[in-house]
Amino acid sequence: METIYHKLAELLDRGETVALATIVEAKGSVPREVGAKMIIHPLGQHVGTVGGGCGEAEVIRAALDVICTGQPTIVTVDLTEEISLQSTGICGGILRVFVERWPPAEGDVDV
Repeated sequence: METIYHKLAELLDRGETVALATIVEAKGSVPREVGAKMIIHPLGQHVGTVGGGCGEAEVIRAALDVICTGQPTIVTVDLTEEISLQSTGICGGILRVFVERWPPAEGDVDV
């Protein structure tokens, strides 16, 4: 079974810089638990999930910035807004997601 760590190692071995998003805090009803992870590729593709929907889209946007800047960030995903047709955030909780850049280690890139 391939884990998210295997996929992360595979991407780094290929010389790709990615971002890793990890849920570090959850309050109320949320779609994923603390520790859930998602890898974000510079082209916007991702592996894993931090809950899907609009909240995950916020995390992906932040991750693309983190890949460019190298500055880690915490994204707060508030799913307590009123239910509307434009929002899928109906869980009623709040997630905090730590996003960090993972570049390949120097010397580990296969040429």
